[in-house]
Amino acid sequence: MFKRILIANRSEIALRVIRACKELGVETVAVYSQADENAGYLDLADETICIGPPQSGRSYLDIPRIISAAEITDVEAIHPGYGFLAENDHFAEVCNSCGITFIGPLPETIALVGAKAEARRIAMENDIPVIPGSKSLVENDKDALKIAQEIGFPVIIKASAGGGGRGMRVAHNDISLVNAFLAARAEAEVAFGDSSVYVEHYIENPRHIEIQVLGDGEGNMVHLGERDCSLQRRHQKIIEESPSPVVTPELRETMGAAAVRLCLAAGYRNAGTVEFLVDNDLNFYFMEVNARIQVEHPVSEMVSGIDLVQAQIRVAAGERLWMTQDDVVLKGHSIECRINAEDPDDNLRPCPGKIDRYFQPGGRGVRVDSHVYAGYTVPAQYDSMIAKLIVHDETREKAIGIIKRALDEYVITGVKTTIPLHREIVRHPQFAKGEFDTSFIETNFLDL
Repeated sequence: MFKRILIANRSEIALRVIRACKELGVETVAVYSQADENAGYLDLADETICIGPPQSGRSYLDIPRIISAAEITDVEAIHPGYGFLAENDHFAEVCNSCGITFIGPLPETIALVGAKAEARRIAMENDIPVIPGSKSLVENDKDALKIAQEIGFPVIIKASAGGGGRGMRVAHNDISLVNAFLAARAEAEVAFGDSSVYVEHYIENPRHIEIQVLGDGEGNMVHLGERDCSLQRRHQKIIEESPSPVVTPELRETMGAAAVRLCLAAGYRNAGTVEFLVDNDLNFYFMEVNARIQVEHPVSEMVSGIDLVQAQIRVAAGERLWMTQDDVVLKGHSIECRINAEDPDDNLRPCPGKIDRYFQPGGRGVRVDSHVYAGYTVPAQYDSMIAKLIVHDETREKAIGIIKRALDEYVITGVKTTIPLHREIVRHPQFAKGEFDTSFIETNFLDL
């Protein structure tokens, strides 16, 4: 096991990794930008080091600064969390070349599955259904138009290096396709430094279902069931749950086996997520692989009883996987609400600023992953998520009862948050019935 780990991230995921390390008896080094110098979790790390100004490009995305911090503090490994450099194969390669273990997949695996066109190819070679689309990257709008006419409208243009809903545009006809293609390429270049895109047929109103996997790179891999991430807006997830209200035991087994098969073919090591779209007839289609820990990993932890961050660290330290698929037993139901500093009355506009009052819910079946407190200032430079409210109980109905109660208890003043929106969603009759898809929030909460 490692003696000391550097956490190349911030906010609640940095705190999450600190807690996992403490339970494993591992020392931690937390890096921070000047905007995060008053972050409370810094007091829990064994050592802290400032890596630059608030701009992420000069701090959390600055590879030389992070590597320098790692060498100065004499760490053996780096945990990237999610976002920032978590899926940057160059960063993983630099870590390894400096004799520092990157807690995640191998650099070549990150590059392979991170290129969505390549991931589609692996899926097809392993008999995993994929959405009809381009077989490789599309270089110009004329080729995009030809492909769209072959596979049929509507289509979606996706950034090959993308994620988080950026570099994605939907087109319903020839005219809108040209504009969507150019806009997707431009946004992808700004967001990822890579303008390459590909084209897929757009499945309207699907369920977004993802499978959590864990492997040791030695041919041993398991899945921890699925997460339903269909409740989203602008391709940004808002509420996640496990298990999905629509996934049958047979579908879970089939999708789980497909996810494991794909990751084994890619030589995958560590924790990861394979994302699928599921249509109204419960046909599933491979979408992409996220080669990192996910924001929504707690719901999988709650139903499986497996600490995924600790598992990441143990695998990276060289342990062979200590379980088989038969050892994975999923129990109960878990729901997660992402609490963002955004104004539901103003089109979810980010709302940075100082938190005046903060009261966190608790009680049976409630978990809150958050780094904020009364007096904390939410920076304007980073993602607006400030907390994750997670609940767990024997059944979905009981879990909904807990999430309603916990959201009513949650008090944050000084900044606008998405708590009021969550309260409305979990009380909606369609949510109670599990009858929703990726269009649910746009359809039912246009006025938010």
